Amino acid sequence: MSNIVRILQDSRIIAIVGMSDKPERASHEVAAYLIEHGYRVLPVNPALAGKEVLGQRAYASLSEAAAAVAPARIDIVDCFRKSADIVPIAEKAIAVKAGCLWLQLEVINEEAAALARAAGLEVVMDHCTKIEHRKLAVAA
Repeated sequence: MSNIVRILQDSRIIAIVGMSDKPERASHEVAAYLIEHGYRVLPVNPALAGKEVLGQRAYASLSEAAAAVAPARIDIVDCFRKSADIVPIAEKAIAVKAGCLWLQLEVINEEAAALARAAGLEVVMDHCTKIEHRKLAVAA
């Protein structure tokens, strides 16, 4: 079993950093798919904090999202941000003791990945949670 398959099977709570409330955006489409497939999605976007997106309360930061699900933890921090913006997100994912730092398609940051791995987080780079979950569903 690949790490990606195991991560998706073992995870239930996914924080989507850079979540948009615009249906045409990839983050919105992926979040809708994940919700439809039983995941709890925590939108993280300071511009949307306190609002509802896809029926989920949006949070200004990962720490706010983590506090909202405590004592459970965020299993996956799914990043829809530019590669250059990822190191601070990795640091916050480490701080909230998330299980995995997941960087979406074309998002690659080796420094952030090294930081997260050193802190014990799993790391997935340049993969889409929706696409990978679909592969898992087809293989099942």
